[in-house]
Parts: sequence; structure tokens; C-alpha cells
Amino acid sequence: MAIDTVPPFICAQVNHLISHCPFAVKVEKMWSGSKNPRLLDRFTLIIPYCLDYIKCDIIFNAMYPLAGPDVIFGPEDEMFQPYSEGDEKSRKNSLIHWDSKDPTRLLSLVVGLREAYVAYQKKRIGEIGDDRLKFEINTMLMREGIEIYMSSGSEKEVKFAVPLLDMALDKLVAGCMWKHPQKIHLQVIFPVGKNLSTAPPPRLKLISSPELRALFSIDDFRLPPWLDGMCMAEYLPTLEEMLTSQIQDAVSSVETRRKFISALAPLFGRPLEADTVFCRRASFLASAAVFTFLVHFSLPLQFPKQQPTISLQSSQHFNSQGVPLKSLILGDFPWSPRWEPSEMAERIFDFLADEALNFKKYCNQHNQQ
Repeated sequence: MAIDTVPPFICAQVNHLISHCPFAVKVEKMWSGSKNPRLLDRFTLIIPYCLDYIKCDIIFNAMYPLAGPDVIFGPEDEMFQPYSEGDEKSRKNSLIHWDSKDPTRLLSLVVGLREAYVAYQKKRIGEIGDDRLKFEINTMLMREGIEIYMSSGSEKEVKFAVPLLDMALDKLVAGCMWKHPQKIHLQVIFPVGKNLSTAPPPRLKLISSPELRALFSIDDFRLPPWLDGMCMAEYLPTLEEMLTSQIQDAVSSVETRRKFISALAPLFGRPLEADTVFCRRASFLASAAVFTFLVHFSLPLQFPKQQPTISLQSSQHFNSQGVPLKSLILGDFPWSPRWEPSEMAERIFDFLADEALNFKKYCNQHNQQ
């Protein structure tokens, strides 16, 4: 059976783009537009922008490998013409200097298109007659990394994506190997054309890199209120102060969880498996007489304010599918966040001495059924 293939000259461009692009682009789908339907020579590219995405189709022609691609944006961006005649940006048009043998050309094209899209959105928003938005833009656009976007349609909105915290979040935890720099943004959405005296407060949402949730839960963070007459320049210092404090607490919690797991070792032995970076989980092998079982600990981000959860897993009893029997989640054990880690571990160890007998009884009854 024939296999769909990507022509080598396209494959080299796409691979270099994905490996070296300064922002995380994605190829959504590939399809063929050539006489040979097995040659995939066009694809949809997803480009991150303003906490959302721009979609465009990159159209190569497998029959003419020396030619550069066409780029087609969606209907919502039909007015975006970055390389129109007489436009200053047209001088930077990577398509004019296209070299199919140079695998960096597609990357240069995509980076240039995104830069042109940033300028296009700023120009659109600058043309609307909204005093509040003009004030926000004039006071905020000097802030590094900020992006803005105006929606299409009759009920227009302007969305700001504001990067927060001038700290290297990916270097806060020792041993952390995040692939990309971690970021937290505030999304601020203003309605367009509202009178200053009657304009509602903007909609606010805090958004973080997905990987950062292993350290800090954005969902548990409560945004400070937006007061009447407030602007972003007044709102951000309080928000960033609160965020800094809670992230520092989250980093401290990692060390507290590490000490707790270490305190378990003298009682349970060395863990069979443990999260050594964020210290969110650990598993130990335990025994009660001849009954051996695993003890799984799961530690919440708010540890020790929130107690860990525990589950037991038999190493001797299995269900009909050959899966080891497990207990329900155990959370009803003595706990106080004010105890020292050693006392926490001792109380849990004593609790499990009785709970192990109940779990063994459950496993034996299950296998007798």
C-alpha cells in the first residue's frame, strides 16, 4: 500500500521551523494539492498570539519545489495584508528572497508574519475612537512583551495579554527541567466604544504555562478587585506583589514536602518511587506479618495546610484482569499542619498498622468471591 509522504524540501523547512522557532508553533494538519495525492505539500500552521492562536494555511507546490509558499489567513484576518505594495514591511518579505535549499526560510517567513501581525493589531486598535482604550494603550505598550488583539464582528472587544513577574519561574525549583520558559499572563478584555462614565470593568483572567501547575495552582489564586476608575498601570503592582508572595510560598512548600517524604523513610524504608523535583508523590513497600503491600502518598500543593492522601496496593492479591487490588483513598488519619514532619510520619505509620489489617481482610474476601 502506498504511503503519504512529505517532499524532502518541505520536510526540511517544517522540521527547522518547529525545532528553532522562538514561540511554540504547531502543524495542525497536512494535505495534498498536487496531481499526486500522496505528496503532502500544504498544511495549517498554528501560531500563538495574545494567549490565543493565529491560523494560516501554508501552501507549497510539490510540482514546483523551487517556488516559495502561498500563505492564506482565515476570514477573520482577511484585512491583514503584510506585504501589500508600498508597505514598509514588504521590504522584509522573506518570500522575495526565497531559497528552497535553505531550511531556515520558512522560519524567517513565520517570524516576520507574526511581527507584522503585531503591528497590524496595534494599527487597528489605534484607529478606534475609544478614550479609555487609548489611555490604556499609551500607558501600557511600553511594557515589554505585552500583546493586544481586537476581535472582529459587531460587538468588538480589545484583549490585552500582559506578562507578569520579572523572575525566572523555571529556575525557582532545583532540578526542574521544563523545556520552555514558564510564564504567567494577565488577560484583560475591554469592550469597545463604551462611555468612560458607564463602562464596566474589564474581564480579567490569570493564565499560566501548563507545566507551571506542578508548582503553583493559578486556579486557586484570587485576583484583587478592579476598583472604579482604575487602569491597568494601577492594578498590576498589587497583583504582582500578591503573586510573588504566593509563588514564594509554593517554592517553600516544595521543601516542606521534601522533608515530610524524608521523615517517612526511617519508618517505611527508602521509597520505591518518588517525585524528587516537586515532591508531590512517593511510594513505599510495607508489610504486616507475611502480607506485603505498597503505600502510595499524594501530597497537595497546599501541603501541609492540606493533608496528603494515602492509598494501599497489595502485592499478593489481583482481580480477574490481573490488576493488583487497591484500597479506597485514605484521608481520615490524625493530622495537624503544625506538627513536625517526624510526628506527621509517626502518626501515619501508627494509623496504617491497623489499616493494613483491614486492607488484608478486604483483599482475602475479594479473592474468595
